[in-house]
Amino acid sequence: MQMTVINKEINVISIRVTSVSTSSVLMVGDTEVIKCSSITDTPPESLVPTPAAPLPSR
Repeated sequence: MQMTVINKEINVISIRVTSVSTSSVLMVGDTEVIKCSSITDTPPESLVPTPAAPLPSR
């Protein structure tokens, strides 16, 4: 299978996001770097910290 990709200019005026899941990524155009960030509207005093669960090894 052969595929030819021709990148052309993309002009995005607006993006409206109405909801997201727990882990979401929205990419528009070429993406070279993805940075992790977090936004929450929960007050810090209402959070209950718990220990992180280890990832299973392969």
